Amino acid sequence: MATILSTEALSKAHGPLVLFENATLSFAEGDKIGLIGRNGAGKSTFLNIVAGLEEADRGMVSRHPNLRMGFLKQLDDFEPEETVLGFLQRQSGKPDWFCGKIASQFELKKERLAVKISSLSGGWQMRVKLAALLCQEPNFLLLDEPTNFLDLNTQLLLEAFLRDYHGGFMIVSHDREFLSNTCTHTLELEHGSFTLFPGDIETYLAYKEEQLAFKIKYNQKITTEKNKLLSFVERFGAKASKASQAQSKLKQMRKLKTIEIKHRLKTVRIVIPKVDPRKTFAVKASHLSIGYGDKLIASDIDFEIDRGQKVALLGQNGAGKSTLLKTLAGVLEKKDGTYAWNNRTVFTYYDQHTAEKLHPQETIGNFLTRHLAVDLEPEVLMRMAGNFLFTKEDLDKMIALLSGGERSRLALAGILLQKPDVLLLDEPTNHLDLETVEALGTALKNWNGTVIFVSHSRTFVNLVATRILEVREGKLRVFPGTYEEYVYQLQQEEGLADEKVEIEEESPTSMSKAQRHEKQKELKRAIIKVEKELDRLEEERTGLMKLFTQDPMTFDLERTRKLTMLETMIPHAESEWNRLTEELTNLDQI
Repeated sequence: MATILSTEALSKAHGPLVLFENATLSFAEGDKIGLIGRNGAGKSTFLNIVAGLEEADRGMVSRHPNLRMGFLKQLDDFEPEETVLGFLQRQSGKPDWFCGKIASQFELKKERLAVKISSLSGGWQMRVKLAALLCQEPNFLLLDEPTNFLDLNTQLLLEAFLRDYHGGFMIVSHDREFLSNTCTHTLELEHGSFTLFPGDIETYLAYKEEQLAFKIKYNQKITTEKNKLLSFVERFGAKASKASQAQSKLKQMRKLKTIEIKHRLKTVRIVIPKVDPRKTFAVKASHLSIGYGDKLIASDIDFEIDRGQKVALLGQNGAGKSTLLKTLAGVLEKKDGTYAWNNRTVFTYYDQHTAEKLHPQETIGNFLTRHLAVDLEPEVLMRMAGNFLFTKEDLDKMIALLSGGERSRLALAGILLQKPDVLLLDEPTNHLDLETVEALGTALKNWNGTVIFVSHSRTFVNLVATRILEVREGKLRVFPGTYEEYVYQLQQEEGLADEKVEIEEESPTSMSKAQRHEKQKELKRAIIKVEKELDRLEEERTGLMKLFTQDPMTFDLERTRKLTMLETMIPHAESEWNRLTEELTNLDQI
């Protein structure tokens, strides 16, 4: 495919902080790229520069004449009294019938087109922004955190759209599952430089671990060899008969170079203080009605949540998930019915705005000290600070100096230090990077306390939830299955269920002769394609191995990277070939 977008020696810094330097990258028109990196690494800045909304310090961005770029920004640009249709027309310059057709893909139909955008929830506003983007008929999309505030239904619609999208896109997201389901390439920004990998995020992360292990092993080997040579020089360097050999060994030592391993980023490892185990309920509700102001959101809510359960509140935006959580936290008054916490239960509540409410002039250390439970030692505070990547030196830093992601981490650390029995969490993963999301999810999963939470991060819900309550059409129901089963049910309801599942469940014996013949041809074509790809990969690996054999003493980092990548890709191709040939064999035997 033709290169549609490229950067050359692109560099950007914010004061003394270098975000990236000498970034030279190229993207083809059909590339589907997931951009990952820590909070504050410069991902959004890079998208802004590529989109032409921000200037780089040095370097250039080249755009193909046929490029029609669409950019979904984090910040809203709605006008105060603007309707959905008015915004779509203003953004695209297209007629109302065209805008309405595009908007219908996101369930923005009829009366919803005339609604003021300011009255919509965050999830529906995101649908409007996505529709406006598509109305411009782009062939390459830039999406900055598109799943923030999207309910699961809309995420599934967006995933299906992106999978079938004929153009290319680059997505910044901290939800690994969303990236796995939509992207075929991975771009990581780390230590001020980019790595573009021709594979999905799971393959890339495995490759990255292999690379690190290889470098460590190689450096250990080089160090051992150097020590042997040094020992020889120290032992025989003074002897005239061995002087020439000692000089030769010194020359060998100078040629032996270790591979630079850049300072590894601190790893988030969260440990939550255990609570006293008690086999009893945490909270129960009977005929509970919830809402705010004069508005009733849901009624006749009945449930009982046992201590130690991890309960995900799911449902469309506006259904009442956050309202239920606020009611249980005592932030909102119940409308009717009853709910009761176990009288020995201590809970804490975290919502989407908790991090924004932190006092900017307070220090990190003072904030954490205020929240430390009376029965916890000061060492626990230091450990918790370290868990969330705050060093001892950071404790004197003012909160005003923290980024959005750092404030979220600090707020969560403060809540965990209170040693509650129950955590009520409303969108705790917003503004957190991928690693922190997964570390928090793992910690909550292993914690013996109770968690009742709302989250739009599928990775996080998958990690944590042991039970699912769904708020839908003013009622609450207990979903009897797993989160994966819940997702599949929604896919079926939206008409997005994977067709491959249905095909696999269909017995080959139930196919007609014509269907079986067509399937055989399809499989043979796929096998030939995989065989050609395997031949190409094997040929490239053989060529690289030949170079290593011819010149074993010279270490070429780029050559080694290519070989490691091939060692990852070839088994995947072989596995796919085995699957296809087995399926063809089964068909041939019918």
